[in-house]
Amino acid sequence: MLILGFPDSQPQAQALATQLHADYAQIDIHRFPDGESKLTLPATLPPRIILFRSLHQPNDKLIELLLACKTARTQGVSHITLIAPYLCYMRQDIAFHPGEAVSQTIIGQWLAELTDAVITVDPHLHRIAHLSEAIPRPRAIALSAMPAMADFLRQRFADAVLVGPDAESQQWVASLADAAQLSWGIAEKVRSGDYDVVITLPSLDVTGRDVVLVDDMISTGRTLKQAASALRQQGACSVHALVVHALFSDDQDWRHDLGLDGIWSSDSVPHASNAFSLTALLASAVHN
Repeated sequence: MLILGFPDSQPQAQALATQLHADYAQIDIHRFPDGESKLTLPATLPPRIILFRSLHQPNDKLIELLLACKTARTQGVSHITLIAPYLCYMRQDIAFHPGEAVSQTIIGQWLAELTDAVITVDPHLHRIAHLSEAIPRPRAIALSAMPAMADFLRQRFADAVLVGPDAESQQWVASLADAAQLSWGIAEKVRSGDYDVVITLPSLDVTGRDVVLVDDMISTGRTLKQAASALRQQGACSVHALVVHALFSDDQDWRHDLGLDGIWSSDSVPHASNAFSLTALLASAVHN
């Protein structure tokens, strides 16, 4: 088994290779001044490979994934498994207005044409039940980070309250609360723009309690900031955030800026908030 990694996800790809007792090789990327990428793969490849790359900041990465897959095919590779711990372009699953591109369908079909199997973790799916509806491949596998998150929580809190910042987070919050045996609630979010949200908290008594905000991803953090402020006003003694994917939009002082005592994320996207690993989860999926 050969795992091919990219420079930006080298530690995670190498950790997976070690867990699987697999060989690891890295794709070399040279970026020209005009923004184009030149990829160099190993000169010899086996018939089956695993490409490992998380697809945050996706536009450049998708082009480089295309170049890598097409080049591997010319070298005789017959089976490509893509492991993308974070999978991009899944949120736009319908056209809300005439002329809008349904990116989930377009990118999903494109990935199905490039690869033979896809493994990801907690993709941002709303109106479909299975990843194979977005990526039409029998082996389009969406894993859940909830068991790893529950283990992480149990080591830190005996009686925390879990809060989801919006209705979309309920699937993750409910699953995590059940696994960790904790109380939970879901806030109501009204969004009027990418950076303008209003949060209404659920009917929970958080006075003197540790509260953990749970979501699948965080980017600007404005939703969590609003929720953290409201929870402190209601008497919470600490407010942390636990997310699968840390998609911070810039180099902000994320913890201080958001008014949180701490932010914890998986290593699906390399970030200073990474607190637990998905390596064992991904390795198990490859074995199965």
